[in-house]
Amino acid sequence: MTEVLFRRGLLAALPSLRRSPRTPFRQLPIGSNRAAVRLRNYSTISPPVENGKNDAKNLPATYFHNPDTSVRKPSARWSALKTAKPFSEFLTDTFDRQHDYLRISITERCNLRCVYCMPEEGVELSPPARLLTSPEIVYLSSLFVSQGVTKIRLTGGEPTVRKDIVPLMQSIGGLRRNGLRELCLTTNGISLHRKLDAMVEAGLTGINLSLDTLDPFQFQIMTRRKGFDAVMKSIDRVLELNKLGAGIKLKVNCVVMRGINDREIIPFVELGRESPIEVRFIEYMPFDGNRWNEKKMLSYQEMLAVIREKYPTLEKVVGHKNDTSKTYQVPGFEGRVGFITSMTHNFCGTCNRLRITSDGNLKVCLFGNAEVSLRDIIRKANNGEPIDEATMNELQLLEAADSAARIKEEGGVVNERERELLDVIGMAVKRKKAKHAGMGELKNLKNRPMILIGG
Repeated sequence: MTEVLFRRGLLAALPSLRRSPRTPFRQLPIGSNRAAVRLRNYSTISPPVENGKNDAKNLPATYFHNPDTSVRKPSARWSALKTAKPFSEFLTDTFDRQHDYLRISITERCNLRCVYCMPEEGVELSPPARLLTSPEIVYLSSLFVSQGVTKIRLTGGEPTVRKDIVPLMQSIGGLRRNGLRELCLTTNGISLHRKLDAMVEAGLTGINLSLDTLDPFQFQIMTRRKGFDAVMKSIDRVLELNKLGAGIKLKVNCVVMRGINDREIIPFVELGRESPIEVRFIEYMPFDGNRWNEKKMLSYQEMLAVIREKYPTLEKVVGHKNDTSKTYQVPGFEGRVGFITSMTHNFCGTCNRLRITSDGNLKVCLFGNAEVSLRDIIRKANNGEPIDEATMNELQLLEAADSAARIKEEGGVVNERERELLDVIGMAVKRKKAKHAGMGELKNLKNRPMILIGG
């Protein structure tokens, strides 16, 4: 009875959990078999055939062309293929990689001081006037979505420390009307539980949560702050909302460092024994100020060997071509295990990601130090000053971004501001290399601290 009342109360507070047009998931009854539902929706198995005859009239209408369109209509998939538009030339590099995933850092600030991310003394923060404003972030999001971006991830710093994070997510979530499919968040989880319900209402679909230890004392050593209980509370809240149909993809990211937290690999794997959590182990990577040392790096193969010693039946899971992790599962476990192998087995050949830093620079590669400012181009029309909501409306930025793709398709001329932005973006994407530097070069390559890039 308590569960029923709780569920009703939550759904009343979060209408989007009931209205499929607002969000990309749809509510299913508690305990329903989602896999079975997907199979029913997408199965192409033909119905039983009488007398062993497998002729055309016994097969689904979509298998054979029927000239009589009044009887049989084309399938939705066929119609979608016929109307599909070429992917944006601005977001396609010279290796034919199509970049439909944008990561935007919305703050340089963080409430932790993780040893692999930030120097112990912290970092020098940019003056507020140099950081992107919320209207500028929404405008850039709209422009990239107009060119084919379907997934946006908000990062930091720690994005939940930004005071207007929820209204910002609501504005970006509204870009579903233009083709955005996923709105995700990378977070340390400290403050997440306090804002999660409102974020789900705004359209949040995925969370990457950074957690490098399951020991509260070790947590304080690795992050130089307290907060372990708050992080676990956030994880529990995500799982609670998912039981009510929220459909949030939860991934726990763990940077493994030899001699520090490598003994916790198995406990992390076992988080997924009864919970649908994907734990992703990340090879320790070099960035400015994190005192990277190759001896501290535990390779993917070593981590895999540790897990297979305890769980020899661990099996590979087929993933998407653009996945950053190699995914595995222990038979019988609800959760999965992934490995992000940037140092030993790069995945550059299928990279579809672009990054915008909190001060408005476009980075086409996490490990590259080449950047180009989008902020300065946007602010030209405002004499170089930050753009607030009133100025955004006066300059009609969102309308111009929304129409950028349509004007080009219809043979018109894109506004000068959008054209310059797209040209700069396109040139940066075209300069993207086939792969990033190797481990020996990366440790000596000048790059921002991770906190100033965006996780």
